[in-house]
Amino acid sequence: MSSELIPPQVANEGVASFDAMKNTHKLYVCLACVFVSCLLLGDVIGGKTLATPLGPISVGIIPFPVTFLLTDVVNDFYGRKGARFLTLVGFAMALLAYAILQLGTWAPVDESTYFTQPEFVKIFGGSSQLFIASMVAYLIGQFLDIQVFQFWKALTQSKHLWLRATGSTLLSQIVDTVTINVIFWRWTADKTWGWIFAKVGREYGIKLVVAILLTPVVYALHGFVVRVLKIEPEAHETRGPR
Repeated sequence: MSSELIPPQVANEGVASFDAMKNTHKLYVCLACVFVSCLLLGDVIGGKTLATPLGPISVGIIPFPVTFLLTDVVNDFYGRKGARFLTLVGFAMALLAYAILQLGTWAPVDESTYFTQPEFVKIFGGSSQLFIASMVAYLIGQFLDIQVFQFWKALTQSKHLWLRATGSTLLSQIVDTVTINVIFWRWTADKTWGWIFAKVGREYGIKLVVAILLTPVVYALHGFVVRVLKIEPEAHETRGPR
């Protein structure tokens, strides 16, 4: 059959083309890129602590709330499956980054190096215990966030965006914060339970404030996607979890 007789949509089927991407596809790519960037940066810079009136907290608290915000946006517009896929992509990229950083740490160093080997190890080497704790907390927190978000969205019939966004984040963040601190500090430093939960309380208190402050950002992103990009949220679920 002559190629002129084949409809364009059939001729281009299965062919990768940027022009074939719709706004929904481009938006998902952009959200995923920001999500993965914040996730990886949170892990890399998490070793630095900030002084606060409540005590020291990890600087990783700056990018990590963005990941939960973006999970909610993806969950709203792409549904449960889109949010789960984003979570798994983030997990895979974290594994890749960890493997590359470990390889860079083990590689022999030349005398012309800018960072000495001990400096590089201290900054980028990371510990297996911290990475495992971080990834376990990440997966549990993310999947819980997705589940709770969809629960509130269905219960409110897609109304009250602030409730499903903030409510899901607050619950998932407490689980995430407790999980990573309990696994890491009991495993590596054998800290007392009192010390651990005091740290959990400080960090969660700040995350609570950040989650509330980010609520207008959720509405702004939601409005931009709907009004400017002309993309409507996925309808709320009307049956059990898929």
